[in-house]
Amino acid sequence: MGNTLFDAKSTTDEVLAGIALRGKRVFITGVSAGLGVETARALAAHGAEVIGTVRDLDKARGATQVVRDAAQASGGGFEIIRMDLADLASVREVTDAMGAAGKSFDLVIANAGIMAPPFGHTRDGFELQFGTNVLGHFVLINRLAPLMAAGARLIMLSSNGHRFADVDLDDPNFMHTPYDPWVAYGRSKTGDALLAVAFDARHRHRGVRAASVHPGVILTELTRNIDPDVFETAFTSMNEQHLAMGNAPFEVKTPAQGAATTVWAGIVAEAETIGGRYCEDCGVGALLPDDAIVSAFSAGVRSYALDPARAEQLWMKCAELTGESNMP
Repeated sequence: MGNTLFDAKSTTDEVLAGIALRGKRVFITGVSAGLGVETARALAAHGAEVIGTVRDLDKARGATQVVRDAAQASGGGFEIIRMDLADLASVREVTDAMGAAGKSFDLVIANAGIMAPPFGHTRDGFELQFGTNVLGHFVLINRLAPLMAAGARLIMLSSNGHRFADVDLDDPNFMHTPYDPWVAYGRSKTGDALLAVAFDARHRHRGVRAASVHPGVILTELTRNIDPDVFETAFTSMNEQHLAMGNAPFEVKTPAQGAATTVWAGIVAEAETIGGRYCEDCGVGALLPDDAIVSAFSAGVRSYALDPARAEQLWMKCAELTGESNMP
């Protein structure tokens, strides 16, 4: 299905209208807030069996009641398990348990992430955003890959924030570079897009495809690390620049609109349409010319975020840093 039916304002329920997902199994990271809750709810409401990861089980139980209700009403299923992407031992424990259960997945969604925190490190000593958003998900998808049968899909949550920076394979942990939270965020979101490219190249021969998604700008808990006044100032400045470039007024998306591209790419779109691509507004994102000057809110993807050679280099770098050798 092309991008004739859906657009930036489409919601998850509109995208999935008339689609039955009974018997489908979905794994989603980060289902305790915002996009994760809505993505899980929409899929469970159509009968899917959803396994979602959270860092805080107590917090998540309240936040995900709407997902349990949707699953009960549809005959689907929903389970939450604790996993911390900033602790690779935690990721390995969960993926080992999934492997031991031996059940296949039809859709894996790398939804969790952090944005622009102060400089810090994961439990394994990696810069926090790269270690969480990229390396944590790398270990996860590498180890879940054998459980993804023909026809399965991987959706990596990227962002138009990838345009802030390409990955830095020489200094991924800011050991020799002054730390900038937005540069680090940009690197990590480019990294997520490149992981989708590399995964798709590795697994498409067996009918498993991968894509990255920019959900749009949604005001969720992702901004929790940023001082509210600083965020408001930055947001206002970006919007003024957006208008000054002749664009229509920018509109923030609801979670249901933001998660729509995830379920469109993961369930509705043709596999060949989305495989190895960057998606936004329920369609495939346009490739920006290298010299294109765009606002922070404009659409489009930089070529470095889809470069197959760059993707392979990042994949091998992730394997080296994590010691992960089980690479199908």
